[in-house]
Amino acid sequence: MRYQAIMFDLDGTLLPMELKGFAKAYFTALARELAPFGLQPEVVMKAVWGGTEAMIRNDGSRLNADAFWEVFTGLTGVERAAVEPVCDKFYSEGFHLARAATGENPLAAEAVRAARAKADHVILATNPLFPMAGQRTRLSWLGLAPEDFDLVTCYSSDRFCKPNPAYYQDICSRMGLDPARCFMIGNDDREDMYAAQAAGIPGYLVTDCRIPLAENPWQGAQGSFADMVRMLNAL
Repeated sequence: MRYQAIMFDLDGTLLPMELKGFAKAYFTALARELAPFGLQPEVVMKAVWGGTEAMIRNDGSRLNADAFWEVFTGLTGVERAAVEPVCDKFYSEGFHLARAATGENPLAAEAVRAARAKADHVILATNPLFPMAGQRTRLSWLGLAPEDFDLVTCYSSDRFCKPNPAYYQDICSRMGLDPARCFMIGNDDREDMYAAQAAGIPGYLVTDCRIPLAENPWQGAQGSFADMVRMLNAL
């Protein structure tokens, strides 16, 4: 069977990372960038987490970016027009400081190539919590770019987030895809496997940096990243 689309998660799947270490490095770098606005690191962290929660709760009535900035500006008192360009520059430049909290994956590009041979479309289904600049920067650490994919989700184009199954349904709607003819590859039991399954998309759990669901762990297809690449090549 040739798939209409193969979707990859980024953080913890294509890009190895331990989330707590990555978040610490990310917030430290971002707080330094926003210090000229008179914002203390703890205020930046609270505002970013608050904006992130707003994006995760988004019901599709607005872009994730609008949900984020409404909360961020409300908690900091800094106008979006003033701070958003600074953040965009940060995600293109200063965000590279967080690379030290991620790992190498020499098989990432091979996995994308293998998927390209097995599907009409290859999609980076990373949770759309960052602007495109942030997606581009993290992909660059793997020697990849948004242009290697037919769609890259980001906060300025998407209206839903994982673990809402509507995130996957929206991708399929935008791309004209049949969920049953798509395939999701991720490392998170809840956000990648069960959410995609609820949208009608089968998947494969990459276990190298797995985020398990303790009360109901994923029992379906799974294995290491290397196992997953072998699986793709054998399709």
